[in-house]
Amino acid sequence: MRIILLGPPGAGKGSQAKVLCDEFRIPHISTGNMFREAYKAGTGLGVAAHDRYWGKGNLVPDDVTVALVRERLSMDDCRGRGFLLDGFPRTLPQAEGLDAILAGLGQALDRVFYMKAHEDVVLQRLGGRRVCKSCGANYHVVNVPPKKEGVCDACGGALEQRRDDSEETVRNRLKVYSEQTAPLIEYYRAKGILATVNSDAPVQGTFMQIMRALGRE
Repeated sequence: MRIILLGPPGAGKGSQAKVLCDEFRIPHISTGNMFREAYKAGTGLGVAAHDRYWGKGNLVPDDVTVALVRERLSMDDCRGRGFLLDGFPRTLPQAEGLDAILAGLGQALDRVFYMKAHEDVVLQRLGGRRVCKSCGANYHVVNVPPKKEGVCDACGGALEQRRDDSEETVRNRLKVYSEQTAPLIEYYRAKGILATVNSDAPVQGTFMQIMRALGRE
């Protein structure tokens, strides 16, 4: 199964990626994790991407990102059962690069899911997120609250709101997403492999929508 999850920040891509990868026993490939894994493994591309770009807080160019994805999709765990891409592609050049990668591997995407979420739902989800300053555990003031307000259940560390989860920052992230990534919706719709799901629904409800679209009810 070869799947892409598209959607704005806060649409629940991470939650769906976990249940789908467990269901189909495929690797979850997010660009952030991919960059970190390649750097940790000491690959030439991974080290170069870190030293020149993301390690300095700079955006990684499309050609470098596509090259890293090619490297990752060529690994054995992706060539068998497939993979799930989360956070890639972000732009049309990246989507075209992915097409070229898959053509070279003799593979094709099964489905691209556009996880549609309303802005007020995204703001509620991201605005309520809290992260432990010590161990990095994640909570939500409504959905996954800690036993004691402001204190991590796991290590007792203080919980904080990430700066990029503030309302102003989230609204800006949504604007950037709309401008940069939303054109991919039409790109994959034209290929006949796009399915839209309502990700305002709880995790299980969204998962069932995806399974229906895959003919796996």
